[in-house]
Amino acid sequence: MPTSILATKLFVPSPRPDLITRTRLIERLDAGRHRKLTLVCAPAGFGKTTLVTAWNATSPRPPAWLALDEEDSDATRFFAYFVSALRTVTPHLGESVLKALQ
Repeated sequence: MPTSILATKLFVPSPRPDLITRTRLIERLDAGRHRKLTLVCAPAGFGKTTLVTAWNATSPRPPAWLALDEEDSDATRFFAYFVSALRTVTPHLGESVLKALQ
């Protein structure tokens, strides 16, 4: 497990002020709001972060955010960050998981 969690990987970006609203895509994300997990997947540069930050701005609930990179393909590292992201909105969640990963 990483000795420390980089807070920047858990930072929720702010929506851009010059954003063109993608109403159809926001509506598709809204349709899944009742689900426990929403995954947005597309190649680099396709606007995933822009879309999700705009959608988050309309949400009554805070999001758990995790920015992944190549180093996060290690299962232990991934789960440490994943649980840490969830803990930003539910602080006591996954305490035993984090202990087990150490």
